[in-house]
Parts: sequence; C-alpha cells; structure tokens
Amino acid sequence: MATSLLRVPPPQGLLRPLTVPERLLLGPGPSNVPPRILAAGGRQLLGHMHPEVLQVMDEIKAGIQYAFQTQNPLTLAISGTGHCAMEAALLNLLEHGDTVLVAVNGMWGERAADIARRLGANVHELLKPPGEYFALWDIEKGLVRHKPSVLFITHGESSTGVLQPLEGLGKLCHRHGCLLLVDAVASLGGAPVFMDQQEIDVLYSGSQKVLNAPPGSAPISFSKQAREKMLRRKTKTPSFYLDMGWLANYWGCDGEPRRYHHTAPINSFFSLREGLAMLAELGLESSWERHQANCAQLCKGLRDLGLELFVKEEKARLPTITTVRVPEGYDWKDIVAFLMDNHAIEITGGLGPSVGKVLRIGLMGCNSTSGNVDRVLRALRDALRCCRRSRL
Repeated sequence: MATSLLRVPPPQGLLRPLTVPERLLLGPGPSNVPPRILAAGGRQLLGHMHPEVLQVMDEIKAGIQYAFQTQNPLTLAISGTGHCAMEAALLNLLEHGDTVLVAVNGMWGERAADIARRLGANVHELLKPPGEYFALWDIEKGLVRHKPSVLFITHGESSTGVLQPLEGLGKLCHRHGCLLLVDAVASLGGAPVFMDQQEIDVLYSGSQKVLNAPPGSAPISFSKQAREKMLRRKTKTPSFYLDMGWLANYWGCDGEPRRYHHTAPINSFFSLREGLAMLAELGLESSWERHQANCAQLCKGLRDLGLELFVKEEKARLPTITTVRVPEGYDWKDIVAFLMDNHAIEITGGLGPSVGKVLRIGLMGCNSTSGNVDRVLRALRDALRCCRRSRL
C-alpha cells in the first residue's frame, strides 16, 4: 500500500555499481590520493567527541604547526575546503566598515575581495597583471594610501602559476599597523613558508594539494595579534559554523574543556592526519627541494616542446602548478580533452583572468615525480601533433 503512494521511482543510476576511472590528476588540484591516505579515510567512524578523535585532532594541530612553521596555539583544521578557510579567515578578522587591502593578481585575490565586500568591509584592490607578483614597494604604497587593518595576499596563485615572495612583508605590514593574511592553498609543502619568522598573522591552506588528502579539511592558524583583533570585535562573527571562538574550543586551543560545536568530518581528519604525517616523515626541506626540481624539469621539457611559459621570471614560478601559454593555432579545450581521452591525464585550462590564455599543470605531493613529468610531456607532444590547426 505504501509503495503505491510513491511518485518518484528509484534512480536507475543508483541501482548500478559505482564506477570511478583511474586517472593521473596533474591539474591544479585535487591530487591523487596515495594508498596510505586512502586507507586512513576508509577506517571505521568514531564519534566526533571520542578521546581517540580528539587525539587525532591534536596530532593534526601539531602537524599543521610543523607545516606552517608556527607555534601559534590557535591552529586547527576547518571542516571545509581551502575556500572555506578563506571565508573563515576573512569573516573572523573583518567587521563592517573595516578597511582591507587585497592584492589581486589572479582568481584568489578577486575572490577574497568579493567575500570582504559581502562582509561590509571597505575594500581596496592592489592590482598586478596575471603572471606578475607584488614587490614590497608596491605593497607599501597601498598601505600608506589606504591604511588597512588587514592585507590579503596569495602565496601560490593557482590561476596564474605565480609564487609571491613573502620575505619582509609581515614586518612591513606591522610597521603600518596592519595584519597580514596569506593564502597558501596551492603552495604549502611545495614552496617555503615560515609563518612565525615571516610574521604572518593568518595563514591557511587546503588538504587536496601537496598533502594529497581528499578535499574537505583546511589547515589554518592565527597569530597572537590576529587573535587579539578577533577578541576586540564589537559584533559577533557572522557565521556560527566558522566562528573561531567556538572552533578554538573544539580544537583545544583555548585551555577550556572541549564542547560540541559541529559534527566534524571524522574520516577527512583521518586522511589529513596521514597527509601531514607523510609530509613530516619526508621533511619540509626535502619536499620543497623535490617540488622545485620536478618543476624545473617540467619547465625545460615544455620549452623543448616549443611552448612558452606564462610566468617570465623563474623565481616567481609556483613549483606546484606550472602555467604555459596556449600555443597559437590550438584550442586549449582540445588539448585538455586529448590528454584525458587518450592518456588518462588531467591538466586544465586557465581560471578567472587566465581563462583561454594558459594550460595549468600540477605536480603536487606524491604526484610530483620525475616519471610523471616525463609522462605528461609525452602526452603533450602527442597532443600537439594530433590537435594541430584545431582553430585554423
């Protein structure tokens, strides 16, 4: 009788077994997940307040402190992607009417400015063309002119392949009474970052890049100065879910007994813990060196194919994501589709201001190997031969 009342039948697709193809993910993320991290994410669930889970969270916190090179007590993982960490950083730091300076040289600066405007902040943008980075004097001009309370800048701009120099930036910001907020989603583990030494006030990243865990958890850390600014807020943080006061307590960062805030993605935490463990076992310096060496090999191979690198200065190239100009006479969509269909390799086109201009090739974590460089170069050589004159 109950069945006769149903008007929507069971979806046929759900009555078939799940099938997932094997692909080499050499785009800007997510990366392939190694067996050890897959196994961690497949463990049986525990309750989000069980002592064993709280112990894993403590280990994650220590792993993030190592990866960030910080001793900040307020260090944890957001239950969300790197994009969620961006929102968490901005909405906890900013109140309506606060002035924020956003360095925009790609997609993520644009996103940060959009979020800050939604929060009612007074947003000023410091602009550079895609493929370029900001010098200290560029930043200082903006600080002097706009007198912001927060500067947002992207360390690894994945949409354009630019690595932003950070040395001296925190000291400069503090001299002007400004906090430094850095996006390291695409760079963490692949390029050096020293949160405490570089005087970074808020730093965040994501799980799905160099850490090789599935997307869904995002490391973040706040300096003492950033925490003090949050404590001085006149209004409540506009998001309960991302309220750093509640999250600090759940993660054991405030010295108080832990209280329930939300049901955390436990298996994502298991995976993130293993990703951080693998980074710690390899060692940060070894990871940086490996990413730099494989990026250099890739750049040489791309030039040997007659392709033009999008970022001119070698020191400004992001070791984890390399951008190359779409060669004249080709449609980037054809090249991307050819690699996927014929070689089971993912690379992608541009994003935001780089759409239609570049191809993006990612070498992150376990995917950053000399063998993968050779494999993607062979596939690109094949594509350039087979896709020629696609737009002529």
